[in-house]
Amino acid sequence: MTPKVRLTAKERGDEVLRAAVQAFAVSGYEGTKTDEIARLAGVSQPYVIRLFGTKQQLFLAAVQHVCTRIEQLFREAAEEKPELSYLGQNYHRLLAEPEILLVLLHGFSASGDPAIGDCVRERFGSIYTLIRTLTGATPQQAREFLSAGMLMTVMSAMQVLGPNPIPMPWATEIAKTFD
Repeated sequence: MTPKVRLTAKERGDEVLRAAVQAFAVSGYEGTKTDEIARLAGVSQPYVIRLFGTKQQLFLAAVQHVCTRIEQLFREAAEEKPELSYLGQNYHRLLAEPEILLVLLHGFSASGDPAIGDCVRERFGSIYTLIRTLTGATPQQAREFLSAGMLMTVMSAMQVLGPNPIPMPWATEIAKTFD
């Protein structure tokens, strides 16, 4: 029998955060219960609350996490080639992690909550600034890049773009414009 490995508090917190990203991606802020996140993480619901305080604070941590991942992917692409078109060509790396984009969309949707709205606006602004800084893009170029990215994000949420897309002629036509 293999002995059970004890995780550190940080490791356990990271597991809970990963479970939260998965759950919030599926059900959004309002539709996700902390006991579902606890079940996914293999911990008790009171433990989730002890780690993060409230569901809102856990959702904010999930939004922060996905935005950090988006920025990380853009930085990695820019290290190879600091051009806006290259960042766009690497968008498939984001599509391969659809939960990132779904949590971001749920963050936009929940922005009526003042704390969530403040966080989402600040992080989206950081992504915009990072894109401009990494590539030297003008405001208009950055806007067009983000507009195309939002369209791809919405198409990913509809499951017509990304891994195993549901084939739709209109989506195929639009997707060709991203190449």
